[in-house]
Amino acid sequence: MRRIRHITRKELYHILRDARSLAIVLVMPVAMTFLYGYAINLDIENIVMGVIDLDQTQHSRALAGCFYHSTYFSKPQEEMDPTDPERVFREGRASAVLVIRSGFGRALERGNSFSLGLTIDGSDNNIAGAVRGYAGQALNYFLRDRLPPGAKLPGVIIAPQVLYNPDLQSSHFFVPGLVAIVLLMISALLTSVTIAREKETGTLEQLLTAPVKPVEILLGKILPYVFIALFDGVLVLVFAKLVFGVPFVGSHLLLLGFGLVYVATALSIGILISSLVRTQQVAMMYAMMFTMLPSVMLSGFIFAVKNMPSLLQYLSLIIPATYFLTVIRGVMLKGAGLGELVIHGVFLLVLMAIMIGVAAAKFKTRLA
Repeated sequence: MRRIRHITRKELYHILRDARSLAIVLVMPVAMTFLYGYAINLDIENIVMGVIDLDQTQHSRALAGCFYHSTYFSKPQEEMDPTDPERVFREGRASAVLVIRSGFGRALERGNSFSLGLTIDGSDNNIAGAVRGYAGQALNYFLRDRLPPGAKLPGVIIAPQVLYNPDLQSSHFFVPGLVAIVLLMISALLTSVTIAREKETGTLEQLLTAPVKPVEILLGKILPYVFIALFDGVLVLVFAKLVFGVPFVGSHLLLLGFGLVYVATALSIGILISSLVRTQQVAMMYAMMFTMLPSVMLSGFIFAVKNMPSLLQYLSLIIPATYFLTVIRGVMLKGAGLGELVIHGVFLLVLMAIMIGVAAAKFKTRLA
């Protein structure tokens, strides 16, 4: 027992003096509790819904206000375009559009039947299902507030139309998102060990004596993995189409272009990690910690970002998957074009440039 006690004490000293072990013991449980506690929110609120009011009466404005004053719906940041209401779906700026046709106020006053149009973005089946239920509740509240107790509700109904995923199949929402998660994880993992491997095997000295700049070394490390990651992405897409029947209505070349930018961004994460650590094991641990957990929880892959606390919403802005998820779902399910998605590509380019720049600055041009 005495020998075991000494060995145990020795191991405890090693753990207390190892910053990496302490990080796993202390930081990871707190971080996971924080992320899971706040990011996992099954209560869908503040769904962005645009309103096209063609009636322009006091009643139609009151109806729109009733929707927005509830906790269910919120206004889009920009005004709706009545000539192209689906544009907000392709750009990812709204999840539903309520169309109040002319004659609504007159029908309400006379107690006539009337049908309101509700177009829903079905690419997220969870939000689409919530929109249909919440819209019916909001309409009933509106009608009851304008009638005396016990009076019969007017024949005003909502006629929903679900776009992009009429059957609300969950695979149409999750499988394209899996492409983004898989590409990020594989790319970061592959490149996170590349420089660390050179350090461990002692071959980094040969690279450092060659007449090349740090940026050239880093770019040379990235390029081979670009093709490997793209092959994996195409493989997942083919599997999604043949097995799950996920539609692809947009441009293949457009998605390929965005995919190249996204893969390069993901690879730059791995290169940055690899340039900061010394061993492959630590590099892989950091790559998993900084890609898998944030991307799955905070990017919108499962849970809507707008339902998270403000702090987590800001954190999602530095996660590459946040932007590529909008791109791949927009291209595959909605047929979105370059003009509607270019801002997401710009953000990915900015993230890639920052990480490549930091990695080049941290990369040592001489052996320690």
